[in-house]
Amino acid sequence: MQPEIPQKAPYGLSLEAGTYWWCACGRSQKQPFCDGSHKGTGLTPIKLVLEADKKVWLCGCKHSQNPPLCDGSHKKLP
Repeated sequence: MQPEIPQKAPYGLSLEAGTYWWCACGRSQKQPFCDGSHKGTGLTPIKLVLEADKKVWLCGCKHSQNPPLCDGSHKKLP
């Protein structure tokens, strides 16, 4: 199954140190984080662990080759 595309741009977030679960299916209502909506899709969230507070650019199109981080793949989508 292909993921849904919630937005064709990254989510720029300043996050505190900790563990986060990035939505890989695109169905979550709490983008860019998982809310359990992937159940039954065959897709699973990706764990992101930050050792310190950090600004990150998380993929919004769900097509990054380096998930959960944006790699610019959204620029190649139709």
